[in-house]
Amino acid sequence: MAVTKVVMPKLSEAMETGKVIKWLRNEGDRVQSGDIVAEIETDKADVEMEAFGAGVLRKIVVPAGERAPVGSLIGVIAEPGEDIASVLAEAGGPSPAAKAPPAVSPAPAAPVPQSVAPAAAPAPAVSSAAAAAVAERLRVSPLARKVAAQAGLDLRLIQGTGPGGRIIRRDVEAATTAGAVAAPAAAAAAPAAAPALRPVRPDAAGPEYEVVALTPMRAAIAKQMPLSKAPIPHFYVTSEVAMDRAWDLRQELNALDGQPKISVNDLVVRACALALTEHPYVNASFQGDAVRVYHRAHIGIAVALDDGLITPVLRNCESKPLAQIAVESRDLAERARARKLRAQELSGATFSISNLGMYDVAEFSAIINPPEGAILAVGSVRQVPVVAGPGLGVGRRMNVTLSCDHRVMDGAMGARFLQTVRRLLEEPLRLLIS
Repeated sequence: MAVTKVVMPKLSEAMETGKVIKWLRNEGDRVQSGDIVAEIETDKADVEMEAFGAGVLRKIVVPAGERAPVGSLIGVIAEPGEDIASVLAEAGGPSPAAKAPPAVSPAPAAPVPQSVAPAAAPAPAVSSAAAAAVAERLRVSPLARKVAAQAGLDLRLIQGTGPGGRIIRRDVEAATTAGAVAAPAAAAAAPAAAPALRPVRPDAAGPEYEVVALTPMRAAIAKQMPLSKAPIPHFYVTSEVAMDRAWDLRQELNALDGQPKISVNDLVVRACALALTEHPYVNASFQGDAVRVYHRAHIGIAVALDDGLITPVLRNCESKPLAQIAVESRDLAERARARKLRAQELSGATFSISNLGMYDVAEFSAIINPPEGAILAVGSVRQVPVVAGPGLGVGRRMNVTLSCDHRVMDGAMGARFLQTVRRLLEEPLRLLIS
């Protein structure tokens, strides 16, 4: 059997490096193709990494807590008798000792916690290394550890319900609701997270400002957005949608027992998916000397996080009924906030939707997320005065703005797409039967 290189995967367009959070297999462990061998931290999510070959995990090249460039070697899987010296030498790693029995591996070193530098001096109080070691002995998932640290909870007071008594996210959330005792050193044990932004109260004796370091996600946004706004010729098309009938239909559907709850955003996703099949050039991207027109609607749904914005991808929306879109989009959003998206959900969108309606935003324009050709910005559903026959009435209205790449489409194409979206939302039964 061939030697299998375990390399740092490229999980998003902007990703250049990744961090090994934890190895789930030790050197000398046998793995099968498809087994989860490590957890990787990207600028968007914590992703489980699969093995693409079977054999023994012969060498861990990049230990837990360290970063590596995309495509670089982080581990080697091979059968005990196979020579991996050339693979390690090619990657600049140490060669195994000559004639050393490969089937017998030394005891793996304890993983270095994310927040502790390998040469950090010991702290007089409870150190972050000690806190992380306690969490490891307690069998805690990385996500649960992160959530507990952010909430200031003592993991020793939480009962795990995962496999083998492992503490998982829902256990921490339940403890948070129940008011578990705060851990004084828990925050130090957590992986680097977004700094808490607090209200500013002017103090004449205090500093004029503070410097807040960019989180990996915010740094990725800062790098990616100028690649879109500067070189891509944006233009914008705005339309007002009468949402009265869609609002009433949503309320009726949500009153049914045993049915998934439908949000306004679910209605918009379904309408856009159907409209993209009618207007394929909106579901397209500029490729230098050609335009790539997609046959399926893979829609990115923008989700706001504390430290930035992530756009997980809901695939094949054109073929999914409204109820399925509602279930899957809610699941995507929850896992996005928990930074537990799968690798295939981090990229590959052909069109995106950004909805700020929940923040009572009437109208805004979104920046196209390359290489996509368009993004729809959705405002809030507002009760406003409307002309009703000879007099005035009250109606529900929602503004939507389509940002378009002028290299892919022109104003008429964008306007026709919005007309179709508007028609589907104003005649919402079409969203159920199309």
